[in-house]
Amino acid sequence: MKTSLAPGSQVVTDYLDKAGLTEDLNAVGFNLVGYGCTTCIGNSGPLAAPISEAINGNDIVAASVLSGNRNFEGRVSPDVRANFLASPPLVVAYALKGTVTENFTTTPIGEGTNGPVYLKDIWPTNAEVNDLMNANIDRGMFRSRYASVFQGDARWQAIDVTGSDTYTWRAGSTYVANPPYFEGMGMTPAPVADIVDAKLLAVFADSITTDHISPAGSIKADSPAGKWLMEHQVSKADFNSYGARRGHHDVMMRGTFANIRIKNEMIPGIEGGMTSYAGEVMPIYDAAMRHKADGTPLVVIAGKEYGTGSSRDWAAKGTNLLGVRCVIAESFERIHRSNLVGMGVLPLQFADGVDRKTLKLDGTESFTIDNVSGLRPRQDVEVKMTRADGSTETFATRCRIDTVNELDYFLNGGILPYVLRKLAA
Repeated sequence: MKTSLAPGSQVVTDYLDKAGLTEDLNAVGFNLVGYGCTTCIGNSGPLAAPISEAINGNDIVAASVLSGNRNFEGRVSPDVRANFLASPPLVVAYALKGTVTENFTTTPIGEGTNGPVYLKDIWPTNAEVNDLMNANIDRGMFRSRYASVFQGDARWQAIDVTGSDTYTWRAGSTYVANPPYFEGMGMTPAPVADIVDAKLLAVFADSITTDHISPAGSIKADSPAGKWLMEHQVSKADFNSYGARRGHHDVMMRGTFANIRIKNEMIPGIEGGMTSYAGEVMPIYDAAMRHKADGTPLVVIAGKEYGTGSSRDWAAKGTNLLGVRCVIAESFERIHRSNLVGMGVLPLQFADGVDRKTLKLDGTESFTIDNVSGLRPRQDVEVKMTRADGSTETFATRCRIDTVNELDYFLNGGILPYVLRKLAA
């Protein structure tokens, strides 16, 4: 349905040309579309409208095979749920076959002039690959391409810049803006406020990835980020991706928990970054801003392995900017746990035998955590939960601020204020 070639370097184009492979790749649809992060971040473009409509209208689980390094659902395309990582030649072979539902070793890729053609018939030997590499790749290719790499092309060189000691923020930019991490900051950190009557923003199951929390792919027109861009005179054709706009907090915080496949258990049966506020279903960003206007802190509750996948700073930054004070999960991915602490968000881990299911959450509960400024690494923390009818119960968690250094970051409001205070001192 869609094929593309997006190598990581222009040197790849040089040696494919020299080996005579470019013409053959073009013949089967693998034309060059760009370099670097393209396909695996959703920038290879949308599927044709009739195909997209057929997939979504019939609830089809469409698949991709890619030689990138990310296979989150919805990442390559919002229409594609299943993504399989493979070597580049295997990607081409799957494209020729046209399906991932048949055994590749026992069924043919297609029909040739002399009968069925199998993968083994076209797969090169190691010797053939080595011979091609030795004949078509040399040091001079790399020296030629990278000798002037920092000069950029004509468009890069044409950008008007003025040198200064500090960055000059351009008013109205939808790509780069001065983030609000240091607003109201003084040299001495104020005591971290207790978390009192925090409301639930979302309840998630197991294996919520950083791409679920902060997607890097395409921006939907009807999403909070898409609406903000259109309000700022950016046409849908120029939305680009969350990954490309990660320098602008107004886009990225609207994209937090906005993955099209994320499921919030507060609103069963609905996919996408939605939640409930006072009984009304709305985007998570909109609800978070209403809570922030009310002065209400927020909590996210999740299952096992919260924050798996690639390390992504915006998964923690966006969580912070939405007003989430605490994430309570059965377990955390190592780096994301650290990133949450680094953004001043408290990670708590359920004690054995306690989880979102045993608590029988309906989304109306509120949570209180006392003595937050007096926390110690990995101490036991009691969380008080109040239900809508006024009844209360407590449950045990463990503070997943794991080290004394992390505690310093947390008590400073995050690693950014901590570092700035150190530099200023």
